[in-house]
Amino acid sequence: MPAALQNWSGNLTYRSSAVVAPTSSEAIQAWVAQADRVKGLGSRHSFNDIADTTGSHLSFTGFNRVVGLDRDSLTVTVEAGIRYGELARFLQRENYALHNLASLPHISVVGACATATHGSGEANRNLAAAVTELDLVRADGSIAHLVRGTDADFDGAVVGLGGLGVVTTMTLAIEPSYEVRQTVFENLPWTQAIDHFDAIQGSAYSVSLFTDWTREGFHQVWLKDRIDPDDRWASSGTFFGATAAATDLHPLPGHGAEHCTPQRGAVGPWHERLPHFRLEFTPSSGKELQSEYFVPRHYGCDALTAIASMREQIAPHVLVTEVRTIAGDDLWLSPCYRQPCVAIHFTWKPDWPAVAKLLPSIEQQLAPFEVRPHWGKLFTMSATDIRSRYPRFDDFRALMRRYDPHGKFRNAFLTALIDG
Repeated sequence: MPAALQNWSGNLTYRSSAVVAPTSSEAIQAWVAQADRVKGLGSRHSFNDIADTTGSHLSFTGFNRVVGLDRDSLTVTVEAGIRYGELARFLQRENYALHNLASLPHISVVGACATATHGSGEANRNLAAAVTELDLVRADGSIAHLVRGTDADFDGAVVGLGGLGVVTTMTLAIEPSYEVRQTVFENLPWTQAIDHFDAIQGSAYSVSLFTDWTREGFHQVWLKDRIDPDDRWASSGTFFGATAAATDLHPLPGHGAEHCTPQRGAVGPWHERLPHFRLEFTPSSGKELQSEYFVPRHYGCDALTAIASMREQIAPHVLVTEVRTIAGDDLWLSPCYRQPCVAIHFTWKPDWPAVAKLLPSIEQQLAPFEVRPHWGKLFTMSATDIRSRYPRFDDFRALMRRYDPHGKFRNAFLTALIDG
């Protein structure tokens, strides 16, 4: 029997009894139809057991092609295993682009959409909002083809947490290719960040604030902007009290920048600037844990201030915290369902006992602000609290039971969420 699979950072060993690697939709349908329990597995970037199973894992490493590019409808259709970096390179060769990318181009398209993964930008919705169609293998092996604006189940199925079936293909909206410049500023004072939060977040197409909580303020601000001759930050040496970095930087203090995308205002194609990290290198620090919490946009500064009160407790255990904004969408289990959000992301040192002690305190600080955790990262919030944050949760639960009445796609994560 082959060695058990682990997730991307190595903090989780999957419990599946078998791992198969289908290379066609027909093979996926056949396997799902005969399996007792089954889950799809993409880039394994989830830090919790959302993708785990005691049954069979369908590994999509060999099911990762571009199915088709439709220049008339401005869409691209891809197989379940393709990663964003691979898709982006294909689109750039064809002179097209996606509306946004996450900080890592290494993650799979289907897995990222199923968990409402996102990039940054006041006007940019999460990655799942680009989905226009999907093919989903149901428990009996049949395919449900869902289309945005046509099928009533669509908005519930895109951020589906793997609970409705196995997604084989997704179709995404695209647009003409564009260029981006990335500029990094250092040492943004805390008072400036809070007092001018709206102006800072609106200053570029994508904005990220970074802190390791060892001092007040943010040690870096990353601005990613579509080319605009009136962009005053690209030619300015200061930004709300922060100063332009003289060299390329890594968001994690003490790490070299060779793994990061080009900075210092150098103009380049969208897919080489919107992520923080380059596809050909190990992203972030490698061995790490991650948590992320979303709060409604209007609570952003209050939530950050609440977390800052824990600076001394957080700093010894965190590698970096990133703050971003995301526009609202209509996907039932998106944290940004019908509201823009501020996302507070923690990249932790790989010490789960220490992190597990911290998370309840962080969640308690954020509780007054209608906090929602990222589906694919580490949290300790109760299922009852999480369900209460989603107006369409009962609809999703009914949808999941209709698509999977016997629990073929259930696992410990989903059972706790649905029934806990």
